[in-house]
Amino acid sequence: MAFSRILRNGFGRSGGLIGNYSGKKDILSESVSAPKPHSPVTENFTVGGYFFCLSNLKQSSGINHGRRGIRTTPQYQFAHAPSVVEESDSEYESIKYPTLEATKPGEKPRVVVMGSGWAACRFLKGLDTKLYDVVCVSPRNHMVFTPLLASTCVGTLEFRSVAEPVSRIQTALSKDPNSYFFLASCNSIDTEKREVYCETVDAGGLDNEPYRFSVSYDKLVIASGADPLTFGIKGVKEHAFFLRDVSQAQEIRKKLLLNLMLSENPGMSEEEKERLLHFVVIGGGPTGVEFSGELSDFIIRDVRQRYSHVKNYIRVTLIEANEILSSFDVGLRQYATKHLTKCGVRLVRGVVKEVRPNKIVLSDGSDVPYGLLVWSTGVGPSELVKSLDLPKSPGGRIGVDEWLRVPSVEDVFAMGDCAGFLEHTGRPVLPALAQVAEREGKFLVELFNRMRRTQDWGKAFSMKDTALGDPFVYRHLGSMASVGRYKALVDLRQSKDVKGLSLAGFVSWLIWRSAYLTRVLSWRNRFYVAVNWATTLVFGRDNARIG
Repeated sequence: MAFSRILRNGFGRSGGLIGNYSGKKDILSESVSAPKPHSPVTENFTVGGYFFCLSNLKQSSGINHGRRGIRTTPQYQFAHAPSVVEESDSEYESIKYPTLEATKPGEKPRVVVMGSGWAACRFLKGLDTKLYDVVCVSPRNHMVFTPLLASTCVGTLEFRSVAEPVSRIQTALSKDPNSYFFLASCNSIDTEKREVYCETVDAGGLDNEPYRFSVSYDKLVIASGADPLTFGIKGVKEHAFFLRDVSQAQEIRKKLLLNLMLSENPGMSEEEKERLLHFVVIGGGPTGVEFSGELSDFIIRDVRQRYSHVKNYIRVTLIEANEILSSFDVGLRQYATKHLTKCGVRLVRGVVKEVRPNKIVLSDGSDVPYGLLVWSTGVGPSELVKSLDLPKSPGGRIGVDEWLRVPSVEDVFAMGDCAGFLEHTGRPVLPALAQVAEREGKFLVELFNRMRRTQDWGKAFSMKDTALGDPFVYRHLGSMASVGRYKALVDLRQSKDVKGLSLAGFVSWLIWRSAYLTRVLSWRNRFYVAVNWATTLVFGRDNARIG
């Protein structure tokens, strides 16, 4: 979209957005500011429109990083840290790690946040950095605006429109001398030593890959999210695409366009064309329905014009074990079913038994050939959460009390998709929704700021016998989902058993878009989204590039 690119360039750069897809073409950002000294992030730059990243974790005799005068040593020391951690009886006792050491008396307490999702970023956004130093550890340096991910898969929106750099959400991470963002995954937590053990996403070619280090904390907030739920079905992780991150949306978009172009090659059999152009979605929740709607809209408005030779072979199938959008009002479910069917989406009720490279085997023994398979059956506990020696709630999440504290350990909190109320609280485990995570992040950051201003609270072991005020209370604001063709569903009931207002159609689509856009995205990203929608409506989707 030439027009949107011109406006983007005139409006300013978006900052560096990297994660587990860094180094790919067609990446989110076009440039990045230089990292802060002693912060283990990566330097990014562009040449000819392509994105590159350069790790500053080199362990040579010393590397001078240009104009900022950044210099790293073989021990990779932080601004005020010793080179190694002390020996312990843990699994790490025989390994020496660089560490960000504990804060000293007179220094601000350090809050370590694990993750960069809805809960973590809402917490980071509201944290008063005059009261705390903050360290964020995450394998991606941006927040993903998940409700719009499906739109990026088909070119309605560009990828940079649905991501916000963490350093823009909390500017202290790039400006304050004792606050950092670390591009890394957390492997373990030692609650006795009060340390988080991390492993960098990309060690930049170091001899001792993967590069590991540890971070000491006064307060720890675990918001590491969840993993896609596969139910242990064979072949899902190997052959299916998930839709929870920008890198996954990029891969889906690439596969979609690649199949369309391959199907036009001469000599392609009818059977192979039908397989390549059969797009299958597993899971009838909001993500599966929204992706199916976007895909059908893309086929109707764009594919049939640009790929007229194969337009009659294209099919979209949505497979669900029960009813689609089961948490929505009955009338809305019926509306969604009729709308998707009218748009050419075939709805199949079935259970997947096995996923093979080119076909799905259902429990009734039938085979479903596919060219693209998107799996969206919900989320479950991540491997990190399973491995932590912390109390668990029903469903395997980290167990928390009414104030989102993790009992039996000091100064540890958890929120978002990785956390759930313990049984003794008498509260149900909340659904893995963006609004739940965002509300938990808002509650916890207000608690942190209030307790630090009113009491000597924040340093390690300062929570004992401290009254924290009113507990967290979640009030459901309703559910929304897009079904394609500028139509959406809005269910404002507070629960499935309560009557409430339900809307469907174009007005609901406007409510859905405006409600989400005003929650988290910056004005810059809202501008990008508006320009993308306008140019898509007038000129069609920008899907000229593959790769």
